[in-house]
Amino acid sequence: MAKFELTLPKMGESVAEATITSWLKEVGDTIELDEAVLEIATDKVDSEVPSEVDGVLVEKRFNVDDVVQVGQVLAVIEIDGDEDQLSSAPEEEANDSEEDIESQLIERVEKAKEVVATTAPAISSNERFYSPLVKNIAKQEGITQEVLDTIPGTGKEGRVTKNDILDYIANGGKSSVKEVAPKKEIPETPTAIAPEVKKQDPKPVVVSGEDEIIEMTRMGKLISNHMTDSLKTSAHVQSFIEADVTNIWNWRLKVKDGFEKREGEKLTFTPIFMEAVAKALRDYPMMNISVNDDKIIKKKHINLGMATALGDGNLIVPVIKDADQLNLVGMTKKINDLAHRARLNKLNPDDIQGGTYTVTNVGSFGSIMGTPIINQPQVGILALGAIRKVPAVIETPDGDFIGIRYRMFLSHSYDHRVVNGALGSLFVKAVKDYLEAWDSDREV
Repeated sequence: MAKFELTLPKMGESVAEATITSWLKEVGDTIELDEAVLEIATDKVDSEVPSEVDGVLVEKRFNVDDVVQVGQVLAVIEIDGDEDQLSSAPEEEANDSEEDIESQLIERVEKAKEVVATTAPAISSNERFYSPLVKNIAKQEGITQEVLDTIPGTGKEGRVTKNDILDYIANGGKSSVKEVAPKKEIPETPTAIAPEVKKQDPKPVVVSGEDEIIEMTRMGKLISNHMTDSLKTSAHVQSFIEADVTNIWNWRLKVKDGFEKREGEKLTFTPIFMEAVAKALRDYPMMNISVNDDKIIKKKHINLGMATALGDGNLIVPVIKDADQLNLVGMTKKINDLAHRARLNKLNPDDIQGGTYTVTNVGSFGSIMGTPIINQPQVGILALGAIRKVPAVIETPDGDFIGIRYRMFLSHSYDHRVVNGALGSLFVKAVKDYLEAWDSDREV
C-alpha cells in the first residue's frame, strides 16, 4: 500500500493561506478521485479541496479553524499500488547532481528559517505570549493589541488559547472565563492606564428574554471589518447625477429576445452600464488608481468589480478583468457567468482579486440612490439607482415640452484624499453622457 499526501493547492497569485472550515471526510472513510475532502475559506471565497486519488483517508494534519499555508500537507490518503506510482516527476529529475541536491537543501533550510521567524510567538506590550493562530484570529476579527491583552487565558501561565479568543468573540467582546493568572504590577505610564483600554470596549447591549441572538457568519464578519476599515482609511465624499436612459430601455426591449436566442444569454442592463463605466475610466485614468502611503498607483488594467447579492444577504464582488477590452456580447457573457457562480458559491479566489473600480446596483432592490462605501484599496465606487418612468422636460429645436422618460440616479463615492470634487463629478458625468448617447439603432 502507498500513501498520498493531499496538499493545499495554489489558488491564485495573491492567495498564500486558507482557513479550514469543515472536514467532509473522516479518518477511515473511502475517497474517490475528485471527491471533496474538506472545505476551506480564503478571504470571501469558500471552496472545496478535492482528492487527487482513490483511497482511504488515514490521517488529518489540521483541525477546523486552523490556518494552512499553500503547499502544506492537509491529509494523508492510503492508496493501492507502490510509492513509485505516485511520482509524476520525470525520471531525469531523480538524477540530479550532488551540487543541485546541496543547493536545494540550502534553499529549504533558508525557507525553514523564514517560517520559524514569521511564526515564532509574538510578545505583547505586557509580556504575554500569543500563538500565531491566536494572533491571526485577532487580526481577522479586528481585535487590537490592547484589547487582546485584556482577554483572560486558560493556557499554561495564563496564555490565551484559540478557544479563549473564540469564546471572547462569540460572547460579543466578553469572556466567560474568569482570570486566574497572577496579576502583574503595571507601571503607571500613558500606554498602560486601565481607562484607555476600557474606552475601546463596546457598550453592552441590553438583551431581553424575547430577543433572538443571531451569530454573524464568517463572511459577515469579514465584510463588517472591511467596511469599517474603509471608512477609517478614505475620506468619503459623494457626487450625484441623473441620467436619461430612455434610448437604452427601448433598445434593450427591442433586441433582448433575439439576443437570447442567438447567444443563449439574457441581456440585462448591467453589461450596458459596465461598458459605460469602463469607457469613462479610460477617459479619466486617475479614477483607476490606488493609494499606498503617500504614493499613487495608477493601474494599467481596468478591472471592474461587480457587487453581487448572495442568498444569505451578504455581498461578494467578482471582478471583470480588462473590462474595457470586451464588447457588449463578451461583457454580457462574463457578467452572467460571474453572477451565476457567485450565487452557487462556485467562485475561484482569482475571480475576486485585482479589482480597480467597483459598481453596485442598489436599484435592483428598489433604491433610487445610495452612498456606497469604497472597496479598498480602490478610490471610487458607483451606485446605480432604480430606473424610473417619470415626467421630464424634453428640449427640442422647436421648444421644450413634458414627456415620459426613463431616468435613473448615479451616485459616485470617491476618496477625497486623492480625488477632488472636479474629477469625481466629471467622471460620473462621463458615465451619464455615454448612457444618454446610446445608439438606438445599434446592432449587437
